[in-house]
Order: sequence, then structure tokens, then C-alpha cells
Amino acid sequence: MKEFKGRVLAGGTFKGEAVVSHGGVNTLATFQKSALKNAKRVIVSDQNNKDIYGLDITGKALCLPITIGSTTGGLVIQTVCAMKINPACFLFSEHIDSLAASGIVLARIWENSNVIAIDMLGEEFLETVKTGDIIEVKEDGTVIVP
Repeated sequence: MKEFKGRVLAGGTFKGEAVVSHGGVNTLATFQKSALKNAKRVIVSDQNNKDIYGLDITGKALCLPITIGSTTGGLVIQTVCAMKINPACFLFSEHIDSLAASGIVLARIWENSNVIAIDMLGEEFLETVKTGDIIEVKEDGTVIVP
């Protein structure tokens, strides 16, 4: 069992499944199809991200280095949070980018979302956590990986 301590951007507690991307996550490509179809779950639609393509990420801990892609990224995150089909957590190994941060803040304020965001967990975090692991997130930004 390993513990990682990051910076809390949007706090909360979580215990559940991790989904891991070793490359940047393109928010528009990842969430767009599910949002446009008004789906009940997000099935990752970004064919360029082999780590998470086709996986259900609703209610899970999305572990990633950073988000990439379109300037609509923040709006996309806010939208899936409003639809209540978002990942429960965004756990960043690097500094969060401004677009993801804005979407998470807007979702927390305007959508009353309880989405969690922690950044600066470090490269070792992404080397350790595996898709399917049951991880625990604590209010203080500690993430426990089995």
C-alpha cells in the first residue's frame, strides 16, 4: 500500500475504482459523445487515448497527468458534472491546467457538484496506480493505492 499527498483543489472523500491514463486526457474527445447522446454514463470516446478508450469513467477516479485539447475543456467538465455522469475524482500527477480547474470550480459552484480534484500527486502516483484498483481519497489530499 502506498500513500501519495497532493494539493486539494476541490476536496472530498472517495473510495472506489481508478481509471488510469498515462497521457493527457482530451476532455472534448473523451466526454463529447456521451454528453451529446444525453447518456447515463460516460464511455470514453477518445480513440487516441488507448489507456482509457471505451472505458466507463462515471463515478470513478480518473487518474491522469493533465487534460489537453480544446479550449472548451472546462465547459465540457462542467456539463458532465451538471448531467451527473462525471468521474467522481480528477487526480492529476502534474499541476492542474487552467481549463480543467475552471470546469471543476464552475461545477462545484453552479452545479452543486461534489467532484473532487487533487493535483501534484507526482509521477510515481501514475506509475503505481492501475486501472481497476480500489483507491481511497481523503479530504486532506492523501490518495491511498493498494
